[in-house]
Amino acid sequence: MEKTGVDDVYNFWVNLLMKLTLKYGIEHSILAAGYVTLVATLLQNGHIIFGEKDNALMPVAFLLLFVVSAAVMGMLVLGRPILWYLDGKKREAVELVGVTIASLAAITVLVFLFLALVS
Repeated sequence: MEKTGVDDVYNFWVNLLMKLTLKYGIEHSILAAGYVTLVATLLQNGHIIFGEKDNALMPVAFLLLFVVSAAVMGMLVLGRPILWYLDGKKREAVELVGVTIASLAAITVLVFLFLALVS
């Protein structure tokens, strides 16, 4: 069977989407790891920033941070895939979630390896 111009155009868009899936997945996981690092730094140094005194608003602030963190991480991991899914790019959306989670897992392994090496 002979290749047509339509096949070439289709293959071009499929390859482009695969590259974008990989690019966005890695970018989103790096942003997620950066956000986690920022929040962890805030929690680690909270006593320096906010003082040692207990305050009734501390649990409220912590829970609000928890809710905001869930929303931010949800948008980083699922935001674009949901948009792609709604646009009919279902396979690419699922692949993007997979690439993002795999990249996050790789970053997590690297962090644990670093911790093992320095301790």
